[in-house]
Amino acid sequence: MQAILIIDDDVDMCLLLQRFLSKNNYRADVIHSGAKGLQLLSEHKYNLVLCDFRLGDTDGREVLKTIKALYPSIPVIIVTGYSDIRIAVDVVKLGAYDYVTKPLIPAEVLSIIEKALSSSNSPSEINGFSNVAVEELKARRVSQETTEDFFEGSSTESKELYKQIHVIAPTNYSVILYGESGTGKEVVAKTIHSLSERKDYPFIAMDCGTLTKELAGSELFGHEKGAFTGAVATKTGHFEIAHKGTLLLDEVANLPYDVQVSLLRVIQERKFKRVGGIKDIDVDVRIIVASNENLQDAYKKGRFREDLYHRFNEFSIYVPPLRMRKDDIMNFALYFLDISNNELNKKITGFSPEVITLFLNYSWPGNLRELRNIIRRAALLTDKGDVKTSALPMELANHHLVPDPVNGSENASSKPLETDLKTAAAEAEMEAIRRVLKQVNYNKTKAAKILNIDRKTLYNKMRHLEE
Repeated sequence: MQAILIIDDDVDMCLLLQRFLSKNNYRADVIHSGAKGLQLLSEHKYNLVLCDFRLGDTDGREVLKTIKALYPSIPVIIVTGYSDIRIAVDVVKLGAYDYVTKPLIPAEVLSIIEKALSSSNSPSEINGFSNVAVEELKARRVSQETTEDFFEGSSTESKELYKQIHVIAPTNYSVILYGESGTGKEVVAKTIHSLSERKDYPFIAMDCGTLTKELAGSELFGHEKGAFTGAVATKTGHFEIAHKGTLLLDEVANLPYDVQVSLLRVIQERKFKRVGGIKDIDVDVRIIVASNENLQDAYKKGRFREDLYHRFNEFSIYVPPLRMRKDDIMNFALYFLDISNNELNKKITGFSPEVITLFLNYSWPGNLRELRNIIRRAALLTDKGDVKTSALPMELANHHLVPDPVNGSENASSKPLETDLKTAAAEAEMEAIRRVLKQVNYNKTKAAKILNIDRKTLYNKMRHLEE
């Protein structure tokens, strides 16, 4: 007999629905709060969840997010008395199988339940991810035509990113990649190269972040023996090595101004001289540049040449931070775990529900680089089975603790952990706002944009922080 969990605070409706489903050969359990419903799901196996959109302790949207994160193979049907198409679109986007409105029509509810159950083969799960999902994930990695370091997420933001990559890759356009540190700009550049006609020629990446004028010129263009003190031999520069291939200039805004002048000449004339040399060397290189700051702002401040910016800006791509790609977090986590298993010759199966919850609620300031490093560390500390919270760094394992309102420090002993879902969600939201405000130096316009809310909403939420 298939089991259905009903989460609704309308006691009478639950009783009627339970009796109706029982007569149709379903086992129906009833619970009246979101938190307790999630607890039941962790203790018993259910084939489907019927969840009210408005609950006493939270709303169905939050319960739905948690269920789809922990048990993605379980279909969820949202029930509401508010017939609003925006709610319907919202919950379906979040992973709900369907949406029904009160007053419920038993035959309609039964039909939707039967369709949902027939479309779900209810595979066994590993930490909320079905065996089928894990195998599909691995197969997808193997079948990709891009670099081995590249994994395509499934979020809306990721799909837009990959669409732009596939549009620009076959061309010879110069590209500017914008994005925070750790978002994978170099991986995106490698992918553009691997999908281009230059894929059989070198891909060379150069970090411009800490180079002096002399060293930057030597790294880019090479130098002749005796060109400067310490030049004891002729050196080939990155441009020469990348001939017919692709050159990535990472953190290009940090290049010394004089080097920018030389770089402009290479782009315009497709030739250069080694430092200390007199002979022109022809070069055919596609240039991709990466920056975590807006180059247009940099040239307006006089730190970057405007003509060089326009040469580079034939096409630009924004690589979104991991916090804007929540739907991809566990896909990336499994991908990195697969890599770590191969590196360490282990067979770690996945992640515990507690780890998944932490991953989905963490803001990931270090983005994909931070996630990968944490997975590698966890894999090293895990012998078999699932990755547990004990294998995570302390700052991540304890990030859900509530900061002290006076000094901002985390104090686990001063306040017990909340088990109420609504309270936990509110605390996680406040912590996210604190992190983003600090990150943008308390620029409220930027913070509101990152948090995907308007300024008025941000101000209202900030008042709660001050209370």
